[in-house]
Amino acid sequence: MIINIRVDHNIADIATMDSTFEYIKELFNKLNEKYDITEFVEISTCNRKEFYIHNDRCVFDEPLLISNNENIIIEFGDSAILHLLKMSSGLESMIIGEDQILGQIKDSRNKAIKENHCGNILDSIFTKAIHVGQVVRQKTKINKGHVSIGSAAVELAEEHIGDLHNRKVIVLGAGKMGSLVAKALAEKNLKAILVANRTFYSASKLAKELGGEAIFLDALNDYLNDADLIISSTSAPHYLIDKKRLESINFENDSNVLMIDIANPRDINEDVKDLGVKLFNIDDLREIADLNTKNRLNETIEAEKIIKEEFKLLNDSFKLIEVEKIMGNLRYSMEEIRQREAEKAIVKLDGVDGSVKIIDNLTKSIVNKIFYDISLNLKKAACENEEDIITAAEFIFNEN
Repeated sequence: MIINIRVDHNIADIATMDSTFEYIKELFNKLNEKYDITEFVEISTCNRKEFYIHNDRCVFDEPLLISNNENIIIEFGDSAILHLLKMSSGLESMIIGEDQILGQIKDSRNKAIKENHCGNILDSIFTKAIHVGQVVRQKTKINKGHVSIGSAAVELAEEHIGDLHNRKVIVLGAGKMGSLVAKALAEKNLKAILVANRTFYSASKLAKELGGEAIFLDALNDYLNDADLIISSTSAPHYLIDKKRLESINFENDSNVLMIDIANPRDINEDVKDLGVKLFNIDDLREIADLNTKNRLNETIEAEKIIKEEFKLLNDSFKLIEVEKIMGNLRYSMEEIRQREAEKAIVKLDGVDGSVKIIDNLTKSIVNKIFYDISLNLKKAACENEEDIITAAEFIFNEN
């Protein structure tokens, strides 16, 4: 059985997600302490926190899994797996069709493998999810055009300060999200684009790609005073910009400066609004996201069809794995019986020339014939979704 525990933008705003992330981590830790979970994958992005858990020892109706937090979703089995397939296809993203989530899922899986807590079951599910995400993007136009939080942030900026031509923009963060923001801005014929990051090398690399300038994060105050737009997407655990910091800066643009914070945890404190700064965060991108969803409705329908087909194939593969386990137990038991009975027969035929070889070949032939017919029928039952037959076989041939 698979468990998915999550909070995301679909049910929570940015402030609620901030406060719920730790709650989810605590819930996972309680489960891990009780059940010693061996398989799990953690997914963290700017607008979601998720755990995928597999552990045969978990009792899923435990009160421990009943959350009093209405912002947490807990799903089991097929529902949890379908969510992952939709997520990898970009259907669960705020900006439908965005590509970044696929890379984030890959990174989460690879991290779990490296840390030795991604076993065969979760590895199979995540491998399938990555495959589905790739197929959906190949067979539909779900990811065509501007489909990222970064491009949506730039679109939001244009809605509030107009054409970005000849504007000075500062991008805080040179990670994946910062790169998307900067590349969307590079098309706008800006006066200047500055990139600040915790590591100057990363800032320099991105700035060079864009024909911009890298600046040290510690020197940010020297560049804030004449900026028209600041977009922040770092992974800092604390605020980088707040009212206190800005009070020492005389903005040339006064209240015309616009700040868009797409980080989680947030980089910019709400108190900057007291100084007349226009501040927006991920929640303010929802209107753009909703329009994007409507425009991609047909592609979403096609993607859902692909997901349905791939989900069936995944389920079929799990049934075959289940059958293989049953057959392995059966084969082991039959071989034990064969050897035991063959030894009895050999003792009775003591002295007959070639008796050992004859008995051994005969019993092997009988077992192989019986096993072949049973395995053929079990595989057929798996392919035809004959759950009752598989359950019965599991009961009859259980090694215990």
